[in-house]
Amino acid sequence: MNDTTPETPKLSWWRRLSDGLKRTSSSLGTAVADLVTKRKLDRAMLDDIEDVLLRADLGTSVAVRIADAVGTGRYDKAISADEVKDVVATEVEKVLAPVARPLEIDTARKPFVILVVGVNGSGKTTTIGKLSQKFASEGRNVMLAAGDTFRAAAIEQLKVWGERTKTPVISGAQGSDSASLAFNALTAAKEQATDVLLIDTAGRLQNKAELMKELEKVVRVIRKLDDTAPHAVLLVLDATVGQNALSQVEAFHRTAGVTGLVMTKLDGTARGGILVALAEKFKLPVHFIGVGEGVDDLAPFTARDFARAIAGIES
Repeated sequence: MNDTTPETPKLSWWRRLSDGLKRTSSSLGTAVADLVTKRKLDRAMLDDIEDVLLRADLGTSVAVRIADAVGTGRYDKAISADEVKDVVATEVEKVLAPVARPLEIDTARKPFVILVVGVNGSGKTTTIGKLSQKFASEGRNVMLAAGDTFRAAAIEQLKVWGERTKTPVISGAQGSDSASLAFNALTAAKEQATDVLLIDTAGRLQNKAELMKELEKVVRVIRKLDDTAPHAVLLVLDATVGQNALSQVEAFHRTAGVTGLVMTKLDGTARGGILVALAEKFKLPVHFIGVGEGVDDLAPFTARDFARAIAGIES
């Protein structure tokens, strides 16, 4: 049931992003404000600021860099919380700007195959649905492949998105071979001159070795039909897992050759800084971020907006 009335004004993306990152920016902002009130800046304060940044999961090297930037030219002087926020935003933007890159669909590749990977609960299937809607709205022919054959719910969820976006869905029975399904989907997509094929995959990291072998097999089988595919491998990450996201990127990058990241659930955590730590460590493109369940709550990632929102700067 949708309880949104027609009179409800649609929030701008900036407002949704800013509101979504409130838990992160509030925990950062409150802690910083408490630190700088009635104190002059000294080494102890910079250490405390560094600790605050680490607790927001920004990562050690970024936290050290921001603390150093805050201290530059300000020793033994009073400093305001807003000054610190400005430095945080500037330094975070420097880290994020190189990775804020759109997902480009190469029209020479037909179909352009996107393999979507990630652990259970990260928002993979929902992200695929939202991307299918986005691509369809751009006038592209899209096909979905329900390759998470372990979970009946994932198959059904993808079928619902298919109906909603008028997109064909290739699926099999629960427990069927996901590599075979991917092969069949790519065959059908080629026959139907599909522009974009989005392939869902199983997301069970607790059974890591088996899952990763399965994922390797999916990639291998796809390449029998098109040795350039998959053309993009998107890893969907749940922001609420914090530091665990680092090991997820390592594992999936090693197995499937991740080409870009999508981060979801930034509205449900005070640990939104993990995206900064990921950018610093892996330098992988961040294509989209999500701050809610609505179809418009997944949007292209922009470094400046994210940096200002995480620092709690009103725009």
